[in-house]
Amino acid sequence: MNVATDSFATGPMWAGFIVFVLGMLALDLFVFGGRKAHRVHVKEALAWVIAWVSLALAFAGLLWWYLNDTQGAEVAQRKTLEFLAGYLIEQSLSVDNMFVFVMIFTYFAVPPELQRRVLLYGVLGAIVMRAGMILAGVWLVSEFAWILYVFGAFLVITGIKMIIFAEHQPDLEKNPLLRWLRGHLRITPEFHGESFFVRQNGVLWATPMFLVLVLIEASDVVFAVDSIPAIFAVTTDPFIVFTSNIFAIMGLRALYFLLADMADRFHLLKYGLAIVLVFIGGKMLAMPWFHMPIQWSLAIVGSIIVVSVVASLALTNKRPVAAGEKA
Repeated sequence: MNVATDSFATGPMWAGFIVFVLGMLALDLFVFGGRKAHRVHVKEALAWVIAWVSLALAFAGLLWWYLNDTQGAEVAQRKTLEFLAGYLIEQSLSVDNMFVFVMIFTYFAVPPELQRRVLLYGVLGAIVMRAGMILAGVWLVSEFAWILYVFGAFLVITGIKMIIFAEHQPDLEKNPLLRWLRGHLRITPEFHGESFFVRQNGVLWATPMFLVLVLIEASDVVFAVDSIPAIFAVTTDPFIVFTSNIFAIMGLRALYFLLADMADRFHLLKYGLAIVLVFIGGKMLAMPWFHMPIQWSLAIVGSIIVVSVVASLALTNKRPVAAGEKA
């Protein structure tokens, strides 16, 4: 099996997209209050979610316009659908990160006004790590085409494990990374605003916020191991893989602030994400015998996510309210 990993993207296109991402991060940090600690309310989060989804759709439109003009309608349609399918897959799988963010912030009792900036740094770290992992993945696929079957089997196994352990709540107290950090760093008992390190009596101390940042970055590495192989079921074009990943990551922070308080209401979403992984992995394993059109993949993944969300909300509304629990 020969796998093409060439991209239509030119050097200026890569540079332009990177400048765009850095520009949006700079706007967030220096213009829209990213440097000031404040609680992100639902209206602000919703505005950012709409903005990032709109930017992703606008990018897809520009992609189609450029390719239709330079390479024809067939290529334009295929590449645009690959981007949209990749974006939907990456955005869907990254939602699982939201549940982990909730767990980490709850465990450390991070005040809401301090969460925004640590997630911004988390996004910066995630972009760098994803870029490296995507380059490694593209190289592996170009050199060893059979690695796609390994990715497929891995996704199927991971999806099945997610279904089995969907109700399992990890115990951060036993997390080996957290235990190692606590055993090798001086850590202050309280937060010092948004600072990751403080100097006390001439000695440098880490704050709990630094532990939060490390765990957030570590969680992204874990989820990238699932999400990056998944997109290779849709496309092996490095530019499509990278841009769809980055748009999903950039929108995740706003999605967290929009849905964090309602995370418990989406209790079936984990099962939906697990089914998505099994479907994508099975699609990769079946490639020698059956090639599924991008439109089908896009429709199936979207349907699984919508059904799991609707079912979660429906079952939550029917659940009896326990004594002392808020309705």
